[in-house]
Amino acid sequence: MYWNKEIETIDRAGLQRIQLERLKKALEAGATTPFYKKIFAEHGLDPAKITSVDHIRDIPFTTKNDLRVSYPDGMIAVLKRSIVRMHASSGTTGKPTVIFYTMKDVDEWAHQVARGMVATGTTADDVFQNMMGYGMFTGGLGLHYGAEKLGCMVIPMSTGNTLKQIQFIQDFGSTVIHITPSYALHLVEEIRAHGVNPPDLGVKKAYLGAEPYSEGTRDKIQEQFGISAYNSYGMSEMNGPGVAFECVHKNGMHLWEDYYIAEIINPDTGENLPDGEEGELVLTHINREAMPVFRYRTRDLTRFIPEPCPCGRTHRRIERIKGRTDDMMIVSGVNVFPSQIETVLMNIPEV
Repeated sequence: MYWNKEIETIDRAGLQRIQLERLKKALEAGATTPFYKKIFAEHGLDPAKITSVDHIRDIPFTTKNDLRVSYPDGMIAVLKRSIVRMHASSGTTGKPTVIFYTMKDVDEWAHQVARGMVATGTTADDVFQNMMGYGMFTGGLGLHYGAEKLGCMVIPMSTGNTLKQIQFIQDFGSTVIHITPSYALHLVEEIRAHGVNPPDLGVKKAYLGAEPYSEGTRDKIQEQFGISAYNSYGMSEMNGPGVAFECVHKNGMHLWEDYYIAEIINPDTGENLPDGEEGELVLTHINREAMPVFRYRTRDLTRFIPEPCPCGRTHRRIERIKGRTDDMMIVSGVNVFPSQIETVLMNIPEV
């Protein structure tokens, strides 16, 4: 099942033509912003001379600190009257990182998320209960818009209010939920505490996100809730949720390459790595009007999966995020990530 079969199954050459066309347009827009105008001038970059997607490597990386330095509006590429939305990070470690959207950007975001939801088998017949936070955080609104675009009935519950969450699942027949893994485990306990067997509620599917979790945690949620749980990937700097989604085969997340140019780099040297090697994910958004961002260093560690997916989609897959470059600990000379510790803990029956 596809949202847009032509785009989702396009051959590599066709996809790269779309990427190049959109990259050139995004670079032209970026060159009008105070931040990138200065960067391009310093490095002698001329968007008109870009003739290959590979030329993206000539562009310097953008970091979270760059977004903070450009606060509040140093990366806006449109007239302010064209902006209909902004989102921001919490800014707990400094100035917030702010992302802007035109109406077209919001609509494209909805299409992008709907595409991912369809890849997991969600249809207009589903009732979608959103238990993610709304507001400046992008997590709630991203899947809200995607579900509406798909035609689902959306219940915008947001976080907390557990008894009401359970009541609405029962009363309105919610079949798909969007939830953090930790809250999903808490919800299971509360459902049981009220004398209900979680699988009897009729929820079929959960989209998990907004916090790191292991495969062991996913397995536990699926087993105890009696549902199928899906990984997705996103971040506010790249719109929010919807950058990449698992399909029904759950063998990696399809990264939508008509919206993004993705690279995997050595986090220490910045050099590009071949498909299959693990490194830091770098993303360029090539289909956003208000705020183009080029070669953004996500700090997330993953790899491209070179094998084709049985679903027929040709957009490359990335492996679930292993961790962040700034989360790694070295224990007795071995690189250890929090997710690996969680995996061990989840194999203990008492946990």
